[in-house]
Amino acid sequence: MGFVLQHPSKGRARKRLSHPIGRPACFDLNRPVGPNPSSGAEWAGPVWWYLRTTTSILEGAPARELPLSFIPEGAGTVIGIGTSPGSERQPSRLSEDVLFGLRRCGTRRVIAAASRERAFLGPQAGLTGGRTSREGLGKMLLSRSSGNGFCTLQRTYWLREMTWRNCPPTYWVRHPFCAHSTWNSAGSRRRRLMVAAGAGLGVCSILAYGNRHWQAATAESPTATPAASLPRFSREEVARHHNEANRVWVTYGSEVFDVTDFLELHPGGKSKILLAAGGALEPFWALYAMHKQDHVQEILREYKVGELSPEEPPLPSPDDPYANDPPRHPALRVNTLKPFNAEPPPELLAEYFLTPNQLFFKRNHLPVPLVDPETYRLCIQSPSSQTLSFSLQDLKQSFPKYEVTATIQCAGNRRAEINAIQNTNRLGWSTGAISNARWGGARLRDVLMQAGYQPGDEGHVSFEGLDKDHSGIVYGASIPFQKAMSPDGDVLLAYEMNGEELPRDHGFPLRVIVPGVVGARSVKWLARITVGPEESKSHWQQKDYKGFSSSVTWETVDFSKAPSIQEMPIQSAITEPSSKMSVSPGELTVKGYAWSGGGQRVIRVDVSLDGGKNWKEATLTGEEQLLGQAWAWKLWQLDAFVPAGTKELNIICKAVDTSYNVQPERVKPLWNILGVLNNAWHRVCIPVEED
Repeated sequence: MGFVLQHPSKGRARKRLSHPIGRPACFDLNRPVGPNPSSGAEWAGPVWWYLRTTTSILEGAPARELPLSFIPEGAGTVIGIGTSPGSERQPSRLSEDVLFGLRRCGTRRVIAAASRERAFLGPQAGLTGGRTSREGLGKMLLSRSSGNGFCTLQRTYWLREMTWRNCPPTYWVRHPFCAHSTWNSAGSRRRRLMVAAGAGLGVCSILAYGNRHWQAATAESPTATPAASLPRFSREEVARHHNEANRVWVTYGSEVFDVTDFLELHPGGKSKILLAAGGALEPFWALYAMHKQDHVQEILREYKVGELSPEEPPLPSPDDPYANDPPRHPALRVNTLKPFNAEPPPELLAEYFLTPNQLFFKRNHLPVPLVDPETYRLCIQSPSSQTLSFSLQDLKQSFPKYEVTATIQCAGNRRAEINAIQNTNRLGWSTGAISNARWGGARLRDVLMQAGYQPGDEGHVSFEGLDKDHSGIVYGASIPFQKAMSPDGDVLLAYEMNGEELPRDHGFPLRVIVPGVVGARSVKWLARITVGPEESKSHWQQKDYKGFSSSVTWETVDFSKAPSIQEMPIQSAITEPSSKMSVSPGELTVKGYAWSGGGQRVIRVDVSLDGGKNWKEATLTGEEQLLGQAWAWKLWQLDAFVPAGTKELNIICKAVDTSYNVQPERVKPLWNILGVLNNAWHRVCIPVEED
């Protein structure tokens, strides 16, 4: 009662494939595999499946219609496997439909559909489709595209029960697949090989699933191992297991888990779960609500190896000026701990138009101050040299709240590429010293006008923060008065970030947000505002954040001759794939961000996979903003195809704004002693590995 899939090259029915657990396994497709839990009979497997790469969708025939109640809220799952018993369809007709369904699985036809109340899989769904419908259904399914061009079934208790209990494939026991004459006819070899490959991988994946886990799905849950019998580990011991060579361990609550065997199964991809390697899962799971579901907890429990030691980790020294710094998200890539400077990993950066607060890049020059919001006061010097004092409640109640979506970028973003030419001995930012948020607060213009200033005045507005060093020197910066007072400048005294109270690392309780301008001017923990004819006398205004020619050295530099950086140049970068990855021939998605200073709107991002020989225009996403007030970045994506035989991809991106400013080609001419303003074409070289 089996069906035969001939090996395309050697005519053998035994083929080595990779099953969902991530380990190689051999399956003899000439032999029936079982048992069938419904009838007790041996069975050859459910209907053969074709796995689409481009949309991460499992597709097969015949389809089964199921209510969405079968799908756990907030997570995907396999919607149907096999056919219901007692189907009236004839096996010959069924096989013919399956064959034609596979022939229609090209780029023009999508053999899947989803509606508000029901979901469908299989050729009779017959949706000729756009990207939205394909991606929507793809997100509903608990499947993940793998590097070899197919998808991986996920390992969950729910899927096991769904596979064996809800969709018993008894129909296929009675009607062997190979009986249909069309398959055995002398038709197109190419068609047969395509069908064989898809069928073989799909059936083997599902059968491997069933064989290994049928008992787990149908039997009662085993008694949990008492916690006392499990070994205990310190956080230092867990931290040593931070890569695959040493096994990947994580903690959740007081429990320790070895998730090495789950890396390839993670729906979000291997790279995402590795961000937590050697540390706690909680900061990462907080970003995705789906992790709070019971079936996710069940998956995690399979990998438990021990408990955390009850001893608390040592507290930081009270003499340390950074002892009161807030906790940070472990996904951040740290450049320096004291002061704390870190950026999100690129694979997370372009996942959100509004960067989550805990992933927003951190740029601190000094220890983070502890500020009591009840006693906090903002001091503003009036034109008559009087000092006006505003509490946080004064700013919230006396001035209209205004919201601005704005990207903040450090002048040193992408400095690592500059350091690769000649080390500047400054923070080696990669592509993550940039983030985007929706800021809420009072307009600086409104506050200054109440203090007595008029829009026609000249000069500079200087800001001082509450962060200071041992000698009492505080961080300071300034912007032109015209920018501060412009009704279109959108400069804020912000007390909210993405609808929440400002986090401590980002300036609680009050900071300046200067859209379109280098991040160094958006002073945090704002304490004092003054207006005068000259720029701030702060070191960071006078002796930092300035651009110089590559010919200028520390011996010849004259800071007084270079203007302070204000508006930033056009910028873009690739966030996925990263240079640490390899890809396989086939479909490839390239992602990134683009932004231009001064409110210039990004109108185009060009992407090349071959080092600039050929270019394609990426798709841009993001909020529509007014001309001259486009303060927020654009995220971009390009769906490309990597031909077989390609050895390496040299991916490049370059952006263009409304003034047709475009990024320069090379980094070397941009080199400068401060390592700032690198906006050259961003390049990522990736090897292509055949499966």
